[in-house]
Amino acid sequence: MKILIKGGRVIDPSQQIDREADLLIEDGRVASLLEDPHGDDFRSDGAEVIDATGLIVAPGFIDLHVHLREPGEEYKETIASGAAAAVAGGFTSICAMPNTKPVNDNASVTRFIIDKAREARLARVYPVGAITRESKGEELAEMAEMKDAGAVAVSDDGRPVMDSQVMRHAMEYARDHGLVVVDHCQDLHLAAGGVMNEGRYSTLLGLKGMSRAAEDSHVARDIMLAELTGARIHIAHISTVGSVEMVRRAKKQGTAVTCEVTPHHLALTDAAVVGFDTNTKMSPPLRSEEDRTALMEGVRDGTIDAIATDHAPHHLDEKMLEYDLAPSGVVGLETALGLTLTVLRHSGNVSLSRIIEMLTIGAARAFSLPGGTLAVGSPADIALIDPGREWTVEPQRFKSKSRNTPFAGWKLRGQVVETLVDGRRMIRDE
Repeated sequence: MKILIKGGRVIDPSQQIDREADLLIEDGRVASLLEDPHGDDFRSDGAEVIDATGLIVAPGFIDLHVHLREPGEEYKETIASGAAAAVAGGFTSICAMPNTKPVNDNASVTRFIIDKAREARLARVYPVGAITRESKGEELAEMAEMKDAGAVAVSDDGRPVMDSQVMRHAMEYARDHGLVVVDHCQDLHLAAGGVMNEGRYSTLLGLKGMSRAAEDSHVARDIMLAELTGARIHIAHISTVGSVEMVRRAKKQGTAVTCEVTPHHLALTDAAVVGFDTNTKMSPPLRSEEDRTALMEGVRDGTIDAIATDHAPHHLDEKMLEYDLAPSGVVGLETALGLTLTVLRHSGNVSLSRIIEMLTIGAARAFSLPGGTLAVGSPADIALIDPGREWTVEPQRFKSKSRNTPFAGWKLRGQVVETLVDGRRMIRDE
């Protein structure tokens, strides 16, 4: 089967391409980039035509940080509903964090996730295995078996490994098996009881704050251990000025460290907590304007490798609790592009190419994943974007089973209008 995506602006940072062209898909793979979009090519004879006039044609997005809740909490999200939310937002590949019930700390859970994703036939789902058994931070999980089953990285996300000796051994083991160690950098003692960023607003609201030092100290430790062991590390949802600077220095020194930032940390600060909306409660917490500015600079200068949503579905009843008691996290797969374009492109003067790089090849390289490119022969995972479309966030229309977003009612500019996975059309507009 052939599909011709005609008349679009092709942006593929993996090949330094940014120009108008036609893209030919054949048998689920990129067959060619037709340089003369107004000419004819015999190879496109008989192809289904998608009119991409006025649209951006980009590689399908890759999200390194998603919580799919299955197995164990299917009332919040399932692999199928999370994958549906993914393709609605332009994500053709997502990495599933291991904090399921049971924890993905063995090959059987890893295989279960992959099998469920295959049944859904939507986005590709790459499991991330646990660093330690049950993510308790004590005994290393069977990383080799999980990798053989399909795990692409390891993490105890949400329950950071506090014991530095355990983390050192984890990095050595992961290094020997070609796995990236992903860390939610947070000193649990420094952060104990904190429900928002420590600062002016936590004092004003009477809520216990979480110091930047809780993140910074763990980032510093992980970088030192990576230098010691030669392991590859990835700092999840980076949020402080200090962490950005440490990653910047480590990269200059040749340390194998990458990092991601979430759209909500780019769009909001701790001022959003005024009003006690529990949809502003997340971990790490929303930080100060100084931190947000540092994140923006990290995006501009290349310190930050990827944009990841940290998509964390919660049931409405759970988010209706008092701020201190409500769970942390927000959904993000379906708002990521609109937020990113609105905050970075339309307000922050970041180029479209750079934004797409962080959503595609930058993410792919961080975990050594396939995808993130429109190179000839690559799977036809593609996002069609209308960069000027204005739309309003309406959580009731989400494909996700959960609605916990702080962006309800926000007017955003830029939206995915269609997603293709393996050349199969996933229609966004209804």
